[in-house]
Amino acid sequence: MVAEPMIDLAVPGTPDDVWAPWRHRRPELSLAGWRHLVVVAAHPDDEILGVGGLIALARSRDLPVTVITVTDGEASHPGSPTYSPTELADLRVEESRRAAAELGVEPPIRLRIGDGAVVAHEAAVTDALAEILAACGRTGGWCATTWRRDGHPDHEAVGRAAAVACAGTATRLLEFPVWMWHWATPAHPVVRVTRARMLMLPEAVINAKARAIAHFRSQISALSEDPADQPILPPHLLARFTGATETFFV
Repeated sequence: MVAEPMIDLAVPGTPDDVWAPWRHRRPELSLAGWRHLVVVAAHPDDEILGVGGLIALARSRDLPVTVITVTDGEASHPGSPTYSPTELADLRVEESRRAAAELGVEPPIRLRIGDGAVVAHEAAVTDALAEILAACGRTGGWCATTWRRDGHPDHEAVGRAAAVACAGTATRLLEFPVWMWHWATPAHPVVRVTRARMLMLPEAVINAKARAIAHFRSQISALSEDPADQPILPPHLLARFTGATETFFV
């Protein structure tokens, strides 16, 4: 078994120009026959970073999109002297709501699981997702969720829960990486090359996604000058999510 990576934001990670040729060699993801898209994010902003382009493209085709955020993201800045965890949660929920509106979707459904505690509540998340998918209940449904090997325990637990919720239903599972771009390389044995698909994003969709990402000020800008308040997504990390493609594992 491949050891799970540790995400170290103090290092620059794999340069995007290492990933770019790999992404462009992947087969293209087809949206033919899609009738509904359900997006399950571990934290507010994962839904936009990973699949903001897919959401915008689906809405441009009048496909209904349901977004679910499992946590409220209150643990993004532990030790912040500026915001308490409750205040951070309120801030991130509002950012996610504004980003959703930017792409023409309703505010995310919140499961309100503790940030960093999804593994302990994985069964409850599975049950909640199964109920939501049953309510959507239509053929041609897809569920896009964080990848089960992404390197962050919340992302992986959400991916597992979504996979179980989709099993035995008409909803097809689609996983998207977020932190893989940082710690892995195209040659890493955990990267599922044969199951990777690429989605090319039109310019209008790229621009819409960029506007949605800009709403997450708590993640892309410093909350203060204190070291505990530094951005989670500085420019070199953010660049991984603002290009002309998105990548998925099917």
